[in-house]
Amino acid sequence: MRILMVSDVSFPRVNGVSTSIATFRASLAERGHESTLIAPHYPAAGEAAGVIRIPSRAVPRDPEDRMMSYRRILALAPQLAAGRYDLVHVHTPFVAHYAGIALARRLGVPVVETYHTFFEEYLHHYVPLLPRAASRFLARRFSVAQCAAVDALIVPTPRMRDVLRDYGVTARSVVLPTGIDLARFRGGDGAAFRRRYGIEPERPVLVHISRVAHEKNIDFVLAALARVRARVPAALLVIAGEGPALPHLTRLAARLGLGEHVRFVGYLDRERELLDCYRAGDAFVFASRTETQGLVLLEALALGVPVVSTAVLGTADVLAGARGALVPADDVEAFAAAIEQVLTDGALRARLAAAAPADAAAWSADAMAERLLQLYRELCAGAAARYSELPADGSAAPCRPTGSE
Repeated sequence: MRILMVSDVSFPRVNGVSTSIATFRASLAERGHESTLIAPHYPAAGEAAGVIRIPSRAVPRDPEDRMMSYRRILALAPQLAAGRYDLVHVHTPFVAHYAGIALARRLGVPVVETYHTFFEEYLHHYVPLLPRAASRFLARRFSVAQCAAVDALIVPTPRMRDVLRDYGVTARSVVLPTGIDLARFRGGDGAAFRRRYGIEPERPVLVHISRVAHEKNIDFVLAALARVRARVPAALLVIAGEGPALPHLTRLAARLGLGEHVRFVGYLDRERELLDCYRAGDAFVFASRTETQGLVLLEALALGVPVVSTAVLGTADVLAGARGALVPADDVEAFAAAIEQVLTDGALRARLAAAAPADAAAWSADAMAERLLQLYRELCAGAAARYSELPADGSAAPCRPTGSE
């Protein structure tokens, strides 16, 4: 099977969507299925197998992201037609959505889209002059219109599917989380990370890894840390990532008197430094209210790092029944109390750490890739059935009947 993916983000831009795409592409390749990714060109991007980089420009108020040229994507249609793709998979709701739909129509193949981003809680951070109620209304209408244009919709969790149904989305939707490559999340040297950043071996350390963006609710974590210091005076929070909220969070940490208790370390190499960072923590802390899944929670659990996280939207599904996590109420005081409990109770910390890898194992990349392939095959079979009378040369085939493998 040959799959054409289209996304407004990809590595080297680090976020959950980029991770999801890379994980699924690797799992598909292991099973003998080819994928090509259309993604923006980034100034620091090198060559990558199976990736077509599109000229792009910076996005206002969000310099990490890039906006692709819609025209340049559509100009690829003749070249892509020769590749005889079976299906188009769209991953983001911006230029990639509209270009992906247009390409699927031109290639005569089905199109599926993954709803990675809780757009309702994302938009108001980037269009601040728009009233919150208006941005929510627009985001919901926008989502309904986009979802109606695809043959199937992938949502990472049941709660996200329910949200879209409440909006009025009627497209076929399949709950299919991004899996985690468990083989990649082993080892890690927390002691080496502490030495690298001058952190004492015995100092209580909390780790937060995400895009440093307003919608990640890192303000909440800082407010909790300010309370934790009353009982654990040496507590340190390491924040790994970059993003538009970094200047604000730096100022907030200073205002809360946390200058010596918060360390911003930027983006880390995923193959080594990131694993070391996770393992350096006595606990991983997370409080985002906008996650459609929350892959960083699974990464922390896979590495045996106790998690303290609220459970809102997608994170509630990831953490349901988790034995390696404490899940306090979405309240600063309760969150701070849970952190204190993990940092001061060594037996509890050890128990959570021992249980955590089994929580992550239920979300293996292999299992999720098989489910994704099944969806692809069903869509292709359905398209082939709808267009059973094809030209003799098969040039107008909506989905190659022989493309199941």
